[in-house]
Amino acid sequence: MIDSNTALAPWLERIADCPVVALDTEADSLYSYPERLCLIQIGLPDHLILVDPLADIDLDPLWESLRASEIVIHAADYDLRLLYRRFGFVPKRIFDTMWAVRLLGFREFGLNHLVKHFHQIELEKGSQKSDWGKRPLTAKMTEYALNDVRYLLSICDRLRQQLEEFGRLDWLEQIGSRLLREAVQSVDVASEDVWRVKGSSRLPPIGLAHLKAFWQWREEEACRSNKPPYFVLSHEALLQIAILASEGKPWDSRLPLRFSARRRRAIREVASRVKSMSADTWPQKKRSRRVVISETEKDRIEQLKRIRDARAEDLGLDPTLIASKATLVALARDWENQVQQLMGWQRQLIQP
Repeated sequence: MIDSNTALAPWLERIADCPVVALDTEADSLYSYPERLCLIQIGLPDHLILVDPLADIDLDPLWESLRASEIVIHAADYDLRLLYRRFGFVPKRIFDTMWAVRLLGFREFGLNHLVKHFHQIELEKGSQKSDWGKRPLTAKMTEYALNDVRYLLSICDRLRQQLEEFGRLDWLEQIGSRLLREAVQSVDVASEDVWRVKGSSRLPPIGLAHLKAFWQWREEEACRSNKPPYFVLSHEALLQIAILASEGKPWDSRLPLRFSARRRRAIREVASRVKSMSADTWPQKKRSRRVVISETEKDRIEQLKRIRDARAEDLGLDPTLIASKATLVALARDWENQVQQLMGWQRQLIQP
């Protein structure tokens, strides 16, 4: 476990000299809020390394060492966003083993399945929900973390060869480029929609005002207590007290029994502030965007579906990799604009 600048220094040049490096991360989203990056696993051709980002350590030199390497990672989306949010790190290029096997027609693409398929080894699953913020790590957690990168480079070699044989390596590179672009797109946590939990569409504006205010209080309380929001108050409870408060009915009894006096007092103050709000400041109900599909468009969708399914069958692919149902609808309605949203290999396969 590398947990100091002194321990990290000897590895930086060795990492920088590796053109391909395996990478994975562990976070504690089940135990803290906002989530913390708790562990970085690095796989080199002859060594496995664990880096402790919770220690007093400067990780900027590590990201600089990794920047020129191709990063092999399984199901990269979450890890890429986490590393960008926390450190601003974006790899130059990636090889996502999950997408690689999907492009080869695998129907099971979890890392455990790949290790079993290529190495005939069953990996331990027991530490998936462990508290990765605790130190020291148990031997079981350490082994689990190391296994996440132990086999990635050898699996990458096999997959790269197969993708080249099928002429699909460029497809994976296009997917990797898109994943990298999407990772750096900012997520506006204060957006107008983020507080609209499931079921909120049936609330009147005064109910939405309560829901939004309660949701914002819950976010502040989650950060204050360093607990995920649903540990403070579930979505269901949030919605229920918003309904009752907007109807002028008692809602205190719907709060969890474990709520402290401070929390009860604070959320009552939130409800009082909502009562004093002017009606023209209440959030409004969102109008449903019901899409009416013409008969011509329906015919076009069916035509595109036949093309997609036939080419997917020929290639041994899941058809939705070429175009999802929603994508087919969008293409049928506005081909010229929507086809440009597809990756090049998808455009080539969906063309009539």
